[in-house]
Amino acid sequence: MQHICLYFQVHQPYRLKRYRFFNIGEDNQYFDDFENRMHMQRIANNSYLYTNKLLLDLINKHKNKFKVSFSITGLALEQFQEYAPEVLESFKELAKTGQVEFLAETYSHSLISLYDKDEFKLQVEEHVKAIKKHFGQTPEIFRNTELIYDNLIGETIAEMGFKAMITEGAKHILGWKSPNVLYYNVLKPELKLILKNYKLSDDIAFRFSDKGWDEYPLTAKKYASWISDLDYKNEVVNLFMDYETFGEHQKAETGIFDFLKAFPEEIINNTNFKFATPSEVAKKHEPVASMNVPYAISWADEERDITAWLGNEMQKEAFHKLYALAGKMKFIKRADLQKAWRYLQTSDHFYYMSTKILADGIVHDYFNPFNSPYDAFINYMNVLSDFQIRVNEAYEQLIPEEPEAILSKIKDYEEKIHALYVKLTQPVMIERVKPVLKAIEKEKEEFVAISKTKKVAKALPKQKAKKALPKPKKKTTTKDNLTKIEGIGPKIASILQNAGINTFSKLAKTKASKISEILISVGGNGYKRYNPKTWAKQASLAEKGKWDELKKLQAKLKGGK
Repeated sequence: MQHICLYFQVHQPYRLKRYRFFNIGEDNQYFDDFENRMHMQRIANNSYLYTNKLLLDLINKHKNKFKVSFSITGLALEQFQEYAPEVLESFKELAKTGQVEFLAETYSHSLISLYDKDEFKLQVEEHVKAIKKHFGQTPEIFRNTELIYDNLIGETIAEMGFKAMITEGAKHILGWKSPNVLYYNVLKPELKLILKNYKLSDDIAFRFSDKGWDEYPLTAKKYASWISDLDYKNEVVNLFMDYETFGEHQKAETGIFDFLKAFPEEIINNTNFKFATPSEVAKKHEPVASMNVPYAISWADEERDITAWLGNEMQKEAFHKLYALAGKMKFIKRADLQKAWRYLQTSDHFYYMSTKILADGIVHDYFNPFNSPYDAFINYMNVLSDFQIRVNEAYEQLIPEEPEAILSKIKDYEEKIHALYVKLTQPVMIERVKPVLKAIEKEKEEFVAISKTKKVAKALPKQKAKKALPKPKKKTTTKDNLTKIEGIGPKIASILQNAGINTFSKLAKTKASKISEILISVGGNGYKRYNPKTWAKQASLAEKGKWDELKKLQAKLKGGK
C-alpha cells in the first residue's frame, strides 16, 4: 500500500531586541517582548487559527482517511501560552481527534546535536515532556532541528528509543535512489529513516505563488495527478513544510487555503495513496537499504548541508562562544539564566548571520529581521558577551571549597577531555570534536584558576590531584616505532598513532584499504601515492621479532610496495 505523510513544522524564535555595546553589563533583558507578541499574534491570525480550523473540518469530514502530523518547538509552545493561548487550544482540539501525531525535537530548536550529546538528549527529553503535558502523546518519531541528520545523530536517537527519524531526502546522499521509500541508520539498523520529498514539498512551500514557475497555477487536482503517476515502487511520499506556509509565507489571496481544502479529497478519490502519520509509516513499511550520512545534512539551500547556520566565520565564532558556556550551564540552576540559555540556542540566530547569495540569499533575506548578516552577528555577540559575564559570575559562586569536591570536578573534566582525544582518532569526527575539546579544556583551566583563589584549595596536595587524573595512564601504553616498517615515515607514523594504530600488532590487523582511508582523510589526496599493501605483513614479522625475515622482505620492496 502507498502512503502520503503530511507533516508540518511549527516554530517561532524569541527575537532579540537591538542590543548595543554600551548595554553590556547594564541590561540583562535581551528579548523584544513587543516584537515577539506582534509576530505571534499576526501569524496566529494569518495562519495558525484558520489552518487549524480547516484541518479540523477536513478530519471531521474524511474521518480516519485524513491524517497529519506536527512538530511544535518548546519555544513556540511558550509563546502560544504567553501571546496566543487560543492557538494552543486549537492544537489541543486537533490532538483529540486521534488523527494527528506530534513529533519530538529539541525544545529550543537548537543546533546542540552538532556539539554535545548529553545536552542534546536533555533538550529532547524536555520537549517530549512538553508534548505529553499539552497533547497527551509520547512521541515515537524524532525530527531534529532543521532536519539535521548524520550517522552519529541517528545513533543517539536510536539509543533514546525512538522508532524512526525524519530527515531530508538530500540528492547528494541518495544519488539515483528515491526518497519515496524508507532507509535505516548505518550504525543502528533498528532506526528507520523517513525522508522528505523536497521537490514536491517545495512546490507548495516555495513555488506555489510564483507566477514565473512553469506549473503555475498549482491546483489540488494537478498536484494529486503528479502523485498518482508515481508507480508502486514509491511506497510513501513525505510532504514536509513549515506550517506558516499556509497564510503567512503563501498569503490567503494566493489560493493556498483553497488548495489545502481540496487536496485530501483529490488524493482519497483519485489516487491509490492513503494518508498516514509518521509512526504509521514506520510500522507499515520496511527499509530498503541503509543510508550512510557521514557529514550532516539539512533541508536548507542547494547544498542541503549545515552551511546556512555554520557556513561563515561569524556563525562559527558565535556558535563556539555560545557552547563554550555549556559545561558551566549544566551546574547553574538559576531560572533567568537557564531561560536565556535556551532562547539563545535557537538556530534562527545563526541563520540571520548567513552570507548566502543568489537564489538561496533571497530565502535568507525573507526570514532575516536585520539589515545585514553583520548586524545580526554584532547584535548577537553583544548579547552573548553580557550573558557570558552573568554566567561566569554565577558559576564562580558555585565553585566548592572542599578539596575532595574540587578534585572530583577536575577528574570529571580530565575524563571528558580524554574521551574527546579518543574520538579524534576517528577521522570523520575531527572537525566536530576539535572545538568541543578546546572549549572543555578552557573551561577546566578557568575552574582550576578560580579554585586556587579558595583558601582550602591552596592546601590541596599536588600529588593527590595528579592521581585522580586519567590521562597519565595513557602514557603507560607501549608504542612501537612504526617507522621501522618500509614505507612509513615520521609523518605517516604520527597519523597512524593518532588513529589508534600505535603498535605492530594493531598495524598487522588493519586492512590496507582502511589505512589508505585514514591517510587520505587526514592528509589529503597527496597520500594516495602511498600503497600500504605490505605493511600488515611487515608489522606481523616485527611483532614476532623476526627481524632477519623482515630485512629480507624489505630488501625486495620499494617504498613499502
